[in-house]
Amino acid sequence: MPKIESFLKKHKLSVGERVRVETVNGSVVGTVIPSARGFLDLKLDSGYNAGIETRKIKSVKKLGKEKSIGKPVARKVEPDSSLPIVSIVHTGGTVASRVNYKTGGVIAGFDVEDIVSMYPELSKVASIRSVFVENIMSEDITFRHYQKIGRAIKKEVEEGAGGVIVTHGTDTLHYTAAALSFAFEKLPVPVILVGSQRSSDRPSSDAGMNLVCAARFIAQSDFAGVALCMHSTSSDSRCSILPGTRARKMHSSRRDAFKAINSKPIAEVDYGSGEITFTGADYPRESSLKECVLKDKFEPRVGILKARPNMFPEEFDFYRNNGFRGLILEATGIGHMPINTRENAGNKKALKNLIDSGCIVCVTTQCIYGRVHETIYTNTRNLKSLGAIFLQDMTSETAFIKLAWLLGNFDKKKAAELMSKNLRGEISERRLVGEFEPRP
Repeated sequence: MPKIESFLKKHKLSVGERVRVETVNGSVVGTVIPSARGFLDLKLDSGYNAGIETRKIKSVKKLGKEKSIGKPVARKVEPDSSLPIVSIVHTGGTVASRVNYKTGGVIAGFDVEDIVSMYPELSKVASIRSVFVENIMSEDITFRHYQKIGRAIKKEVEEGAGGVIVTHGTDTLHYTAAALSFAFEKLPVPVILVGSQRSSDRPSSDAGMNLVCAARFIAQSDFAGVALCMHSTSSDSRCSILPGTRARKMHSSRRDAFKAINSKPIAEVDYGSGEITFTGADYPRESSLKECVLKDKFEPRVGILKARPNMFPEEFDFYRNNGFRGLILEATGIGHMPINTRENAGNKKALKNLIDSGCIVCVTTQCIYGRVHETIYTNTRNLKSLGAIFLQDMTSETAFIKLAWLLGNFDKKKAAELMSKNLRGEISERRLVGEFEPRP
């Protein structure tokens, strides 16, 4: 990937210039800010940052000089042997960005000195290490990136890190959390994914608080596994530690967008006092065994199909004709699909053909809370008889990741058998009605 310095020199660009960038995907207008690796980073008019791969840029037009942006003075970081080592693995997002309030510009930095300058509380909590893995929008992440992140985490753990924070964009944060939860068969330390709903140059940013609370949780708890750390409420009071296979983004912009589904948070971290309060939910704990085992293969031919009125057989045929090995049916209610009437007989036949072709088909609910059940209604019994596997109260996102991971690491028979088994806390026992649902 070409260095950004060469790109800026070629196009005679400097930080602070306002430009129109034509890419293979369309046009973007913004102000050039300090960039990382092979990306041209822009501050958009919306206040958010965009990183554009230079190889995807067709042309750049200058629109004038806007602001002068300088790099802040970085703090010199001296390792503190009395504190636990926490490695921050960067994949993107806005955590490693800081506003220069004098100029109004944003500075992006991935070095440990930059991070401690931005969030000085970190140096009192842990001895920080910093690792750059990727600078990518979370919606563009593929299974290949899960492998890169997992291997970077494994390397840090083997080199003595007592915990790892992964910075990540929020849109697919819960998918990556599920992927890492399954990929690490053994994980002796906490791995906490952190995102930010508001960019760091906005007064309402949640980046710093999420990062500091994650570091405190790593340093002060006996948790060992994968979890998320995000705002518990819209105020700057506390963060929730959410199970890696149970979290979901529930709002497009609120700072408390992430919630535990059909489960409790593992703990709450008070930002002011640093106090950690566990909720009573079960969680994996540290042990004397320090082995780190990573199985990071994912089968790419896995999909999700959402049930709705007026479906067609061709939708099911697509997955059979294109050799998909797995499919999650995000059904209505407790597991219904449109296969009952004479008008929908074609859907039933197409679904049977898909399962008979060797594709593993599993059923989740598009309802946020609750579980599917294969025997209550005739429709669900019909699905069961076709060979569909019902996944109880597993979320659709986690089911998708789990199926891809199982098919990547086991044969089809074993993968089908394990889909309905609880491996990483993704399936819970039956609970009282309303136990986990939000109160009105």
